[in-house]
Amino acid sequence: MQKQLTIKLLPSEAANDTIIRSYIASHCGVPEKTISGFHFLKRSLDARGKQVWVLLTLLALIDEPYFPPEFATLLFNDVSKAKNRVLIVGAGPAGLFAAIKLIEQGIKPVLVERGKDVRSRRRDLARISREGVINPESNYCFGEGGAGTYSDGKLYTRSSKRGDIARILNILVQFGADPSIAYDAHPHIGTNKLPAIITAIRQQILDCGGTILFEKKMTDLIVSNNVVTGIKTSDGAVFEAEAVILATGHSARDVFQLLYHKKILIESKPFALGVRIEHPQQLIDSIQYHCPVRSEYLPPASYSLVQQIEGKGVFSFCMCPGGIIAPAATSPGEIVVNGWSPSKRNNPYANSGMVVSVEEKELVHLQKQWGPLAAMHFQQSVEQKAFTYGGGKLVAPAQRMTDFTEKKISSSLPGCSYLPGIHSVSLHEVLPAFIFQSLAQGFRQFGKKMKGYYTNEAVIVATESRTSSPVRIPRDPVTLQHPQVKNLYPCGEGAGYAGGIVSAAMDGERVAKAIAESLGVGEG
Repeated sequence: MQKQLTIKLLPSEAANDTIIRSYIASHCGVPEKTISGFHFLKRSLDARGKQVWVLLTLLALIDEPYFPPEFATLLFNDVSKAKNRVLIVGAGPAGLFAAIKLIEQGIKPVLVERGKDVRSRRRDLARISREGVINPESNYCFGEGGAGTYSDGKLYTRSSKRGDIARILNILVQFGADPSIAYDAHPHIGTNKLPAIITAIRQQILDCGGTILFEKKMTDLIVSNNVVTGIKTSDGAVFEAEAVILATGHSARDVFQLLYHKKILIESKPFALGVRIEHPQQLIDSIQYHCPVRSEYLPPASYSLVQQIEGKGVFSFCMCPGGIIAPAATSPGEIVVNGWSPSKRNNPYANSGMVVSVEEKELVHLQKQWGPLAAMHFQQSVEQKAFTYGGGKLVAPAQRMTDFTEKKISSSLPGCSYLPGIHSVSLHEVLPAFIFQSLAQGFRQFGKKMKGYYTNEAVIVATESRTSSPVRIPRDPVTLQHPQVKNLYPCGEGAGYAGGIVSAAMDGERVAKAIAESLGVGEG
């Protein structure tokens, strides 16, 4: 007999299989010896009261043989001699999962990536942190695996209507992710583990006859009679294919400019901009878990905050418990910060983006000059101003939290995980007025929701500006092709249709399936 049940346990109990078996036996009214095994379907924390609980939904096997849970294993085709091939520009999650889906459909993918392979990227990331030197083609945003690979690997998404979340998680498990991502309420892989998973996905694509080319930057789309037939790259190479997937990510400004200058329709899109805030992890633990010291059975605490301030949303974004603030600029002369955590989330700080929604009404003064690129230029101008106020070599402008709200330059700054370093300034001189004012009011309100959150122990670092793409590349809702250029498929975060690893991966698969249907091949 199999029985699905949900139980509520203390954290120490949830870490003990013997206690879990005892609870199963009591709940099901059977002797403990008849329970042959169990596995988790969902695991989450309930920290709303003074006592923290672990909620476990599990499947128990009673009086029948126990077999560990099996994850669906994809069977891949050999597409080395496939009749059809598709160009994928960008090897982030959207591009990689599009390639996997195309192979399933019997189509040969050719991935063209401007950056380096996932291992080689590490040297360029080290130079960014240690020397303040940015390689515009290889950084936290560009390269194999995309922006998510070295900025955390959080897998939580609310985009269940866009595709099969379980399938994406199962594929990641197949390529080496911990099986717990399939049942944790907020799954997370960790920056230290993602490179090996990305490498395994790449090898599978190559083993099936797909092609992946690194350090190949697309510089032009080949379009004839409103039909795209291929691309050109910076080294003069030309690639042709039946279709082109644009999966270039939210920071590929050159791609947006290329489309604009070729008069290929793009649209300005709302996004969010603000800062990254860092607290001692112990402080966040004590607030969230209602105790001075976190139990060894509890993970480093996280939080999610949102507040409406005079009609504008102020909200936390990409919260990283036990994490590090990273320099995520893609060009010299910019300061962009992001956050990531290793799989154990065992660093002494907790950081989160804290951002404000940027709508069209804030961009009216730029639209006459820049048209659909107005939001992009607004984003870039704030990043450049932050660089001007920084301390050189990517040293970022920063301020203690309560000093920030009082427009007071901090006389000293606390320790911070941001390796290039931080420089004390008054951030109201760096941020646009409506961003600063919304954040200042938001911080005070968040302090009321989380007692102890609003404190000068916290440091604010500017700017968190790459939350999503400031440009949307439109597509037909049915065919997923660009409405103006046939066989051009905008995809993922950069096109404005995803917001994170899982949603980007789902969008890549969705686009690949649409291409297969248009070519009359695959499962249909």
